[in-house]
Amino acid sequence: MKTVESRTSWDEEDIQALETGGPQAIRKRILHLAGPSLTEMVLINFVQMINMIMVGRVGAEAVAAVGLTNQPVFFALAAFMALNVGTTAIVARAMGSGQYDQANQAAQQTLTLNIILSLVIAFIGFYYAEDILIFMGAEPEVLLDGVGYAKIIFLSLGFITLSMGLTAVLRGAGDTVTPMRINVTSNILLILIGFPLIYGHVGFPELGVIGAAIATSIARFVAAVWVLYVLFSGKFVIKLSLQRLFSFDRAMIRRIVRIGLPAAGEQFALRGGQIIFARIVAGLGTATFAANQICFSILGLTFMPGMAFATAATTLVGQGLGAKKPELAEKFGWETRKIGMVISGVIGGCFILFAPYIMMLYTNEVDVIEQGAIALRVIGAVQVAQSTQFILAGALRGAGDTKFPLYAMFIGVWGFRVALCLLFVLVLNWGILGAWLAVAVDQIVRSFIIYYRYKGGKWKEMIV
Repeated sequence: MKTVESRTSWDEEDIQALETGGPQAIRKRILHLAGPSLTEMVLINFVQMINMIMVGRVGAEAVAAVGLTNQPVFFALAAFMALNVGTTAIVARAMGSGQYDQANQAAQQTLTLNIILSLVIAFIGFYYAEDILIFMGAEPEVLLDGVGYAKIIFLSLGFITLSMGLTAVLRGAGDTVTPMRINVTSNILLILIGFPLIYGHVGFPELGVIGAAIATSIARFVAAVWVLYVLFSGKFVIKLSLQRLFSFDRAMIRRIVRIGLPAAGEQFALRGGQIIFARIVAGLGTATFAANQICFSILGLTFMPGMAFATAATTLVGQGLGAKKPELAEKFGWETRKIGMVISGVIGGCFILFAPYIMMLYTNEVDVIEQGAIALRVIGAVQVAQSTQFILAGALRGAGDTKFPLYAMFIGVWGFRVALCLLFVLVLNWGILGAWLAVAVDQIVRSFIIYYRYKGGKWKEMIV
């Protein structure tokens, strides 16, 4: 039986088996790595769906409060993408070449920088919570409980950034099982705590959306403590040390930032565009924005295949290049895309066929259901394109080519999503249909850009 360490690196036997085994051997390795990530995302999104259903039953105002808080939170989290993407690429390349000291040092610097950045952003978000919600277009009835919800969520920001950063380390090393266990367990805990706090059962007061925020914070805390324990325990190939907690390796930090900064820019472009998008839709009224937020929650379900296989592509392409096997690395990208496209196509078909019934799980309000069903069908129609750009962008990041996904994101989100949303909603008055048609065009444009970049092969020459 192989140890954790041997599973996270490539030896000559592994390389020979992959090169001589053909597509079947490559697919087996992809599924071995992507399987836990896909299981993790299915379960997490299922739990998040239940959580949104619970909040949706409180009322449209509660859904709007969650949605208007999440957009600036996601924007703030973009700062941490530079660390996560840079760390994953460096760790994957180091594990592929057997340089475990570099992998350890990258993880150590990621932990230190995560702690510092999260404290700064959490303080700003907590202090300006009401101003942020007003800027986002929250109605007075949304502000009533929304400010309290936002403050609690911003205070818990450090927990989610730590768990995101350190699970990125584990995935870069090829361990997708541990992150699956951590994230699935913490999300189940979210439901177990959230149900009584939201509705006032088992002796707890009925706290509504505030209860959802408290449950979210506790679940994030548990995930952060768990992943810290794994990496400080000394049982994993990568080991963190308290003695080196605030010792800065400037050369490693520069490497992480150089690789990850375009990814942070990519996320800032995405989240900034989503904020403008949300601000435009919020102007259509609370019911329409509630439908929009429910659709974004459901959209997370459609991200599952793309994100899970993108994680596998990032790790396998990085390890393949680290082992100096660029052609094998390229095959991993193409085969991963094929598998992801089949799965996402099936999901898209289900969304088109059953859109109204899916919305009925979240709310009883007819107007919200009707508008949400329109958006869901648009989502379903672009699933293959969405999966393509997710997976191949993940492959590019594994090679350290993080600038091109940034270019694609900026062109798609700002050149098409935001511009077309302004045109379709504010000029042509197409309502929620116009808003989500803009999202669809964005996904198609990005998929073409990423596809041709990966096909060109220049990413094989990247130095990390």
